[in-house]
Amino acid sequence: MDDFVLGISAYYHDAAACLVGKGKIWAAAQEERFTRKKFDESFPEHAIRYCLSEAGITLSEVRAVVFYDKPLLKFERLLETYYHNAPAGFSSFQASMPIWLKDKLFLKTTLQKAFKILDPEAEPPLYFSEHHLSHAASTFYASAFEEAAVLTIDGVGEWATAGIYHGQGTQLKSLVEMKFPDSVGLLYTSFTYFLCFKVNSGEYKLMGLAPYGRPEQARQLRQKMEKELVTLHHDGSVTLHQPYFQYATGLRMIHEKKWEQLWGFPVRSSSEPLNQNHADLALAIQQFTEEAVIRMAKTAKELTGSKNLCLAGGVALNCVATGKLENCGIFENIYTQPASGDAGGALGAALAFSHLYLKTPRLQANGYDALQGSYLGPSFSEKEVENVLLKTGLPFQYFKNLEELVHFTASNLAEGKIIGWVQGRMEWGPRALGNRSILADPRNPKMQSILNLKTKHREDFRPFAPAVPLEYKTAFFESAAPSPYMTTTTLLKAEHRLPVGEQFSQADINTKLQTPKSNLPAITHSDFSARVQTVTPDTNERFWKLLHAFGSITGTPVLVNTSFNVNEEPIVATPADALRCFLSTEIDLLVLGNFVISKP
Repeated sequence: MDDFVLGISAYYHDAAACLVGKGKIWAAAQEERFTRKKFDESFPEHAIRYCLSEAGITLSEVRAVVFYDKPLLKFERLLETYYHNAPAGFSSFQASMPIWLKDKLFLKTTLQKAFKILDPEAEPPLYFSEHHLSHAASTFYASAFEEAAVLTIDGVGEWATAGIYHGQGTQLKSLVEMKFPDSVGLLYTSFTYFLCFKVNSGEYKLMGLAPYGRPEQARQLRQKMEKELVTLHHDGSVTLHQPYFQYATGLRMIHEKKWEQLWGFPVRSSSEPLNQNHADLALAIQQFTEEAVIRMAKTAKELTGSKNLCLAGGVALNCVATGKLENCGIFENIYTQPASGDAGGALGAALAFSHLYLKTPRLQANGYDALQGSYLGPSFSEKEVENVLLKTGLPFQYFKNLEELVHFTASNLAEGKIIGWVQGRMEWGPRALGNRSILADPRNPKMQSILNLKTKHREDFRPFAPAVPLEYKTAFFESAAPSPYMTTTTLLKAEHRLPVGEQFSQADINTKLQTPKSNLPAITHSDFSARVQTVTPDTNERFWKLLHAFGSITGTPVLVNTSFNVNEEPIVATPADALRCFLSTEIDLLVLGNFVISKP
């Protein structure tokens, strides 16, 4: 693969860039990490510059630039939808058309102008991939599978809202699609809207709230849902009953009055505390989504006969659903690409063009996959750290010896300190995986509350993920499968749980939140699950050694690993970002490379 191909996503949400060539993925990053604007949708100028610099090339040396979807097909869908629903939707039509006519409809010209600003000498050929093909390519071609079924599920691309593909070698064949307006992703987002979480970004909060729901009440709500709101078919496809929704032609996701009549309580306001009704409804839609994903996977199995499954699309980031799917045993092996949302479309667009158009050989998978542990973002030098520290005047120590550094860090973690841990290249995707992380002791019964309220500044029900060396996973968790990207959940082993009583599942949200559930309380959700990251020395030796050092001191080689950011801010990218976040939160120590920074 001598030809360099640049993939980009932009102008909707999660703008990103990715560069592939010479048989590897060189770099990938979201624009938000550079601009510090959460979910930045603008042209990914900074991400592109970074990707090119990582390979040491200019834009003129790129064989092609590939955009992750086809705006003309998307525009066709909008026009057809407005036409078939006229006169309903006129206000939405009136609001959206100026944007399309000014920028999105003529996206090729818009992109060419942006590239001229980026590099006046360059005129790279510009291509467009279909949205779900980009998703499918991002996961299959990055996986270690020579052959696999591929399942993509999201809100909507051009017309498709879900797709099943069959990947074989460099080939990727579309088998069946579900089309707009029927969409599992848009259904889930509608509940996100109803519970006043932010659309297209707050879905993970809805997923985190679901375990606080009561099973019996959620079952009754789901029955009502499937009677009035949506039909789930045997193949996993859905039919949404459109009188309840407004996303097709309106300026809102749902018909609020109809939803309020259906559920018997109003749309939650931003100032309203979460209550048990909200948790019960979250559990109902979460369980419905899990069932839909499992049925789609069974259909993919029937169509392909494969033992392997690759997942992508925004719904693939629902780690609870993928965890339930793994437990079903439909497929022997399941792979989820870590940046499965729209940002990952940049990776998929580049890989689709490389393998389907240029006919280049598959990427060489290094163990688990071809993503190099997902550490595809920018790194920093010791000189950069020194320059920033000189400006701040903060006290610091420098460790030449890695063993001394990890022992010092592990000792402070064991004493209950919260530590910012910033090392090497930044992660690709929404999860911090040990290079842009906040770390803490999972044994501390107060740690979840401290991290949520005083460090991350977010809702107190939100769980935290554990990181563990792969070789110790089965000592604490039921599943032995590698999970390097936190893309699935598994249950804590029974010997680490605490008795909670027979009535615990029907307890209210506050009781579940306050009840001690395990000897690792900071990473145990109310249903005894955890979104585990497994760590190996092949992809992250420093983090792996730190986990072992903490285990040597405490007997528990498990750490809380949460992203290094506060609520509504992107994950830190640079030493300067890390220092700003460190000083504005109650993080006790910051480890930047070999430097350990304290607060005055």
